[in-house]
Amino acid sequence: MVEAAIPFSTLRFKERATSWNVNFYRIDSEYNERSTWTPIPRNFSVIALAFSRKLLFEEPLEKSGANISLIPYAAMGTARNSLEGTSDPLKPSFGGDAKIGVGPALNLDLTFNPDFSQVEVDEQVTNLDRFEIFFPERRQFFLENADLFSDFGTEKIRPFFSRRIGVDRDENTGQNVQNQIVYGARLSGKLTDDWRIGLMNMQTGNDPERNIEGKNYTVAALQKKVFGRSNLGIILVSRESLDSEKGGASFKPFDFNRLAGIDYNLASKNNRWSGKFFYHKTFEYQNPSNSGTGHAQLNYNNLNFSASLAYSNIGENYNPAVGFTPRKDYQRIAPQLAFRFFPKSDLINRHGPGFESETLWNENLGVTDELHTAFYMVQFQSLSTLTVALNNRYTYLFSPFDPTRTNGTELESGTDYRNTFFSFRYLGNPRNTFFVTANGDFGDYFTGSIKRLGGTMNYRMGYLANISMNFSFNQIRLPAPQNNADLLLVGPRIDLTMTKNLFWTTFLQYNNQIDNININTRLQWRYAPVSDLFIVYTDNYFPNTFASKQRAFVMKLNYWLNI
Repeated sequence: MVEAAIPFSTLRFKERATSWNVNFYRIDSEYNERSTWTPIPRNFSVIALAFSRKLLFEEPLEKSGANISLIPYAAMGTARNSLEGTSDPLKPSFGGDAKIGVGPALNLDLTFNPDFSQVEVDEQVTNLDRFEIFFPERRQFFLENADLFSDFGTEKIRPFFSRRIGVDRDENTGQNVQNQIVYGARLSGKLTDDWRIGLMNMQTGNDPERNIEGKNYTVAALQKKVFGRSNLGIILVSRESLDSEKGGASFKPFDFNRLAGIDYNLASKNNRWSGKFFYHKTFEYQNPSNSGTGHAQLNYNNLNFSASLAYSNIGENYNPAVGFTPRKDYQRIAPQLAFRFFPKSDLINRHGPGFESETLWNENLGVTDELHTAFYMVQFQSLSTLTVALNNRYTYLFSPFDPTRTNGTELESGTDYRNTFFSFRYLGNPRNTFFVTANGDFGDYFTGSIKRLGGTMNYRMGYLANISMNFSFNQIRLPAPQNNADLLLVGPRIDLTMTKNLFWTTFLQYNNQIDNININTRLQWRYAPVSDLFIVYTDNYFPNTFASKQRAFVMKLNYWLNI
């Protein structure tokens, strides 16, 4: 028997509703047992919505208020960049957000002069990739109903990526820098049981010192549920530059980037079949040809077997300026299959082999990339998981590349390499007070070899503290004239809960690939419900001399007012 209070005052729901589709999930850590209200097959996640059922209320639900919240803030900060010899004096700033419940499942978010200084810094990675690396969105304003905007496309073909907003190119240095968001509005949620909508407009400011012109970003997304659990969505994205020569009051007529796309997401009623099919196209002033991308993917999943097949075609001139597409001008095919066996064992929960592959090519160069992986996965009754794999990779360099990413001698363009390497991945039991995750690669790497070991260590001190450390070590050995490299990244982190309203987080990161030590420490005092005082200090140092590169200090106070 379980009794639980539902916080109706903080939830949005349809007035006079008599039922909700829900599921309940219970973890018994002592006996390693997971239970759900509605039975879910073992090969599906416990959060699979296909297996929810109705929760009935004795009386129709009544709305408890207007559901309007105002969140003003005041902040004061200072910063210094020792590399450029510039500093910002201590100065105040003001702004705020508003959240307005337009309907039972539709929300309007407004922001003016937003400040994201309390947002956690990104977890650094050792970059051995030839292409741009993805970092997740952490800013609160963009997170609610984020799937309405961010789930279009695939992991490597995103037509919209909200982290592009508020970042621009400093024309003096050629580096990407933060650019202040002036205001924004965001409408997202459900219109009916079958229709969802997302509308967003954001405006960034002019920065004459760095030759940055303000940008206006507009995104519209509409999604319709079809065939029970599938959905059809369309997305429109536009980025336009303000004309600074005209005082920023109008847009430049020829400086724009737009995208239109349609996605179909397949999900069968029994959850065995799923898939994604889409076509996106970008539009710019000169309107180049071959500026579209298409994708088709079909997945099958049952208790003992899963398989998928994906095909993508990214045009040579496809250019989603507000999206995330690290490379273009290629076609890709990627089959996958895996088997699962559930033995009667006190040690092993499930195990099985699998194979996955991807091949990339284009019309001019032929095959440019291959990765073929045969693996075996074992999940233990403790819920820890071990996967071992044998990999074969082919790489064609269509531009010079330094395999260590340390500004060393580059391999020539037009050369190709086939490498074989062994890899493993271990996920420890997160129920333990101390648990470890680890992963590694060992074998060929371009003209030489690599030994890579990475992972995290995590220790929980009850509710008082969480101490963790991520680590990565890459030993790269290459024949002359390329460089050898020993790349180390260490990131200890401490999260302290001093009282139920006082929290302190400190994150230290040492990365010898970029010759940097970063420290970010944040004190949070929750002086009222959902209202906080933040004190944040961040600094970047040279590891050898501990001389500061750039530092910043911010105090921010916000207050959540429900109307």
